[in-house]
Amino acid sequence: MTASSERDNLDLAATAQELADNAQAGSIDHAAAASVAITCATTRDITHARTVLGGLTPDEVRQAALDLFDRLSAPAE
Repeated sequence: MTASSERDNLDLAATAQELADNAQAGSIDHAAAASVAITCATTRDITHARTVLGGLTPDEVRQAALDLFDRLSAPAE
């Protein structure tokens, strides 16, 4: 049996929460990381999380959150 290189939503949520905790309060980075953390913790899978993140507003938070989500959810090489 081989281990999956894909991270699950709770792993992504924990990593995003760490980033949010270390980002400056009120910054786009903080808002994006907190959004990813909350979304990943409350959705059933990675596909669902990405769909939910696509509905964030304002636009700059949505784009930053999607960029962060894509980096965090990318398969390890």
